[in-house]
Amino acid sequence: MHRRRIAAALAAATATSLLIAPPAQASGFAAQEIKWQKCTDEPGFERLECGSFTAPMDWDDPRNGKTVTIAVSRTVPLNGKAKTAVFTNPGGPGGAGRTLPLVYLNRPKLSENAEVYGIDVRGTGASSNVTCGGFDTLGSTDPRDRSRANLDLIHSGMELQAKFCQTKSGEFGRYVTTEQTVKDLDLLRQVLGRKKVDWLGYSGGSWMGAYYATYFPKTLGKIVLDSNTEFTAPWQTVFGDFGMGFERRFRVDFLPWVAKYDDVYHLGKTAEEVRQSYERTRAKLNEQPVTLPDGTYYAVTLDLVLIQGQYSKYAFDGAARKLAELAGAVPVQVTAQASYPDAQNATLHTILCNDTKFRGGREYLERDGTRDGARWPLMGYYQIMGPCAFWDRPDVNLKRPDGIGVAPSLMVQSVRDAPTPVEGARKAHAGFAGSRMLTVRDEGDHGIYGFDNACVNDVVERYLVDGVTPPGDLSCPGVPLPEPGARQAGPLEQARRLAVQLGW
Repeated sequence: MHRRRIAAALAAATATSLLIAPPAQASGFAAQEIKWQKCTDEPGFERLECGSFTAPMDWDDPRNGKTVTIAVSRTVPLNGKAKTAVFTNPGGPGGAGRTLPLVYLNRPKLSENAEVYGIDVRGTGASSNVTCGGFDTLGSTDPRDRSRANLDLIHSGMELQAKFCQTKSGEFGRYVTTEQTVKDLDLLRQVLGRKKVDWLGYSGGSWMGAYYATYFPKTLGKIVLDSNTEFTAPWQTVFGDFGMGFERRFRVDFLPWVAKYDDVYHLGKTAEEVRQSYERTRAKLNEQPVTLPDGTYYAVTLDLVLIQGQYSKYAFDGAARKLAELAGAVPVQVTAQASYPDAQNATLHTILCNDTKFRGGREYLERDGTRDGARWPLMGYYQIMGPCAFWDRPDVNLKRPDGIGVAPSLMVQSVRDAPTPVEGARKAHAGFAGSRMLTVRDEGDHGIYGFDNACVNDVVERYLVDGVTPPGDLSCPGVPLPEPGARQAGPLEQARRLAVQLGW
């Protein structure tokens, strides 16, 4: 929580990573060629190629000579004959995406019929970076403490984070938005010489895909939106549902599962007993943090471990074991990098705060945090978008996605998804013309396609590869919760692990 890995490069006042080129017409950018080459000599990555292209820093003034670099990857079908091109996005917003195409090599129906592209969108990964100078106030103090002194710390930290992000990112930060990014994406399509491309995006990638379709409805073919944000609403609405979504997953799935295996975790035989074990452990950590071989744990650290554990059923075991370890119930066991280490987090905040207006200031944040925390204590006190209340927002006015004139899209959604709750997905579905929703029953995982749900995989590939659009909404059963110790990684986690393996 309190690590501050300030790289020497952060001494620079701004995160430019920009190229200054002679003035050029925007249309001239489409004439460039990507020089594809092996991403790495590491075994297992033979089918992944990497390259980059140049885009205007500001698409509203493309002739001002300032450009940014966008890093991309692709997998090439073994037979060399790609019927289609599929752009992918792992969400965030701000997630680096160049390893995501590798995940689909175990989906031969897709990977043998399409070139699958991964993109580090502007701001993150190996593309031109933004940064907050390594400053991140989230988790620096316990948001459950609603004393005046602690609220001063929380909201002063949010204001300072806004200043750090905008100062350290400099001029470029004002152009890290969804609107600028989708124009980068369509430039990539033009550079590739493709009349149309398909889209496969998860979480924040559903937002990006809906906006890409809105700005360029004639150039997107098949559109798969997995684990959907309420992309027809502002970001503040999307992130306002976090507390509710995580609390439901925590109470309906996680706590009963841990109680079922009390012989393994020894945290309680009922969901409520397990919850009380969490509360007791959390209170003790507030009094005295505990240092383990993998780091120091505070109350907020425990919260974030459990929050992260709600994304996938296969993360339940690790989260439960850490809770048990901190509770003293079991013995302690020892168990491509961006130019700026915080580029992903900086891109997230920059997009969120630039894209859509934030309603309210410090008084609103105090009321909202107190209310949501009382209702949904696991996540409700945490306000990821808090710095946006203090952001000097540029003049950005996004078009609103409505689906009109857009090809029919397929929305994949589990009913107990924590970060992107089904309620918001249903509202987006209702407001996005022509969309079909594939609801995954009795399921809470975040990121479904490309993992272990055969029904979902079949529906998505019949649509994305065979071109069979479902006539209406449909559903698939979820995958049962695993036994303790089961280890699998969903598509987003696989992509993150591959990135770590490559040092990206």
